[in-house]
Amino acid sequence: MNPRVRNTLIVIGVIVIIIYLSTGIYQVNPSQVALIKTFGKYTQTTGPGIHFHAPIPFQSHVIVDVQTVRKQEIGFRTVRAGEYVSKEDETLMLTADGNIVSVEAVVQFRVSDPIKFVFNVENPEALVKFTTESALRERIAKRTVDEILTAERDKVAYEVREIVQNILNQYDLGINVLNVLLQEVVPPAPVISAFDDVNNAKQDKERYINEALKYANDLIPKVEGEAKKIVLDAEAYAQQKVLEATGETQRFLSILNEYKKAPKITEARLKIETLEQVLPKAKTIIMLDKSQKITFLNLDNLIGGGSK
Repeated sequence: MNPRVRNTLIVIGVIVIIIYLSTGIYQVNPSQVALIKTFGKYTQTTGPGIHFHAPIPFQSHVIVDVQTVRKQEIGFRTVRAGEYVSKEDETLMLTADGNIVSVEAVVQFRVSDPIKFVFNVENPEALVKFTTESALRERIAKRTVDEILTAERDKVAYEVREIVQNILNQYDLGINVLNVLLQEVVPPAPVISAFDDVNNAKQDKERYINEALKYANDLIPKVEGEAKKIVLDAEAYAQQKVLEATGETQRFLSILNEYKKAPKITEARLKIETLEQVLPKAKTIIMLDKSQKITFLNLDNLIGGGSK
């Protein structure tokens, strides 16, 4: 054989051997681990760095990312950053009161056991999606549409996460479910305007009730204050009359005592006091003397301030 040809074949053979041996060289990134298989059976796990194992078909490896948070989308798909496509066959779900809501959700998870994740199930990520969708439909079917759209939304997400984690543990899948997020929960597009009308009516009802309560809370103290004022005025008036009556009674009793001591003097004094009170207000005085003759006296003429 020609030496040049022989040398060429040797070089080619060495290159082929090097290429063949290089199939056993692999690199593992910081967030990853490598599962080594010997004749198709798992034998060991290696961490980040550059490693070498026996070339194919003796050994092979599977790279698994165990730190990155993975997600599965339900009801939509992300086409690119900021752009999404809706999947109506996944979004529409039946509620307990027979209504339909459109639900978009995301389940976030991380690989906790790479060996189970790779070797126990053929397509573990698809299983996570189907399990989450099933649990979500089951939880929504136990609540009314109003509960789903308002107060029960976060509770549904929490319950779904618990259910999915328990099911995946039974499958021994090596996955830790971090969150189930309900991205959007709305009525279906054909009836969303009707739902908006109902919600607006409910808001108007609450607003009217609040306004009525505000008016009542403002009016009641005023009415109560006026009522209390009337009661206090009545009590004061009653107290005044009682004091006046008591004073008159004491005055009468004192006069009575004086009258008992000197009847004529007291009688004359009472007549004089009465005249002192009446005469200043009178303009004409009628007098009856002993002859029974009536005499009219005009006080203005007597004083000199008037004419006949």
